[in-house]
Amino acid sequence: MLRFLLPLLLSLITLTAHAEVQTREITYRVDSTEFTGYLAFDDAISGKRPGVLVVHEWWGHNAYARKRAEMLAALGYTAFALDMYGTGKLADHPEDAKAFMMAVTGDMPEMKKRFQAGLNMLINHPSVSPGKTAAIGYCMGGGISLNMARAGADLDGVVVFHGSLGTSEPVKPGAVKAEIMVFTGAADPFVPQEQVLAFEQEMESAGVSYTLTSYPGAKHSFTNPDADGFAQRFNMPLAYNEAADDDSWRQMQKFFIRIFR
Repeated sequence: MLRFLLPLLLSLITLTAHAEVQTREITYRVDSTEFTGYLAFDDAISGKRPGVLVVHEWWGHNAYARKRAEMLAALGYTAFALDMYGTGKLADHPEDAKAFMMAVTGDMPEMKKRFQAGLNMLINHPSVSPGKTAAIGYCMGGGISLNMARAGADLDGVVVFHGSLGTSEPVKPGAVKAEIMVFTGAADPFVPQEQVLAFEQEMESAGVSYTLTSYPGAKHSFTNPDADGFAQRFNMPLAYNEAADDDSWRQMQKFFIRIFR
């Protein structure tokens, strides 16, 4: 019996070893500036699958953004964590992060260009079905993803994790193509209740399909386990919230299953 089972066991071991998330750094250019993104996908899945763009926090394209890309790949998607700042631009202090962020968010045409370049890298990967794409963003990346949806980005969905919801130019009816899902912390001073209410009124007035979940007691960066360390080092109102992190990720998975059906 063993000699009949052995080939089967060996084939299963080989298949298990092969069915892993593949990752690679990819450098690309936007005009004269070089950027470094991070691609993740499961090469054991045959055929094309939806693609998800990951937009990083104000600290820059770091290990956290890459981890989220890997988690998405493990769910069966191809994920690309783009770079909004440029190769090697990582902040280790809030003042540097703020300067990097303002240089990008203060120039809407450049922000669109960098976002679209990352989206193109995702769409052009042979494993991605170009007609099935979404973007997720954290903090600054959430605000950027939302603003790209407001600008009419060709996406099926956008998921905002503790990102800014404010805008000086409320969206007009028919402008948003993506369905929007927002997760925010009720105790986040960077996204106060007035901003949340204004966002909901904006979406409803424009007829945008959206959902918003506000977690009682959750502070800014509630999905990032490194938030507590940042809070202690820089005396910032940040805190990781495991329950909110887990719930928002579960809801995102259901959202993707529905919009990509």
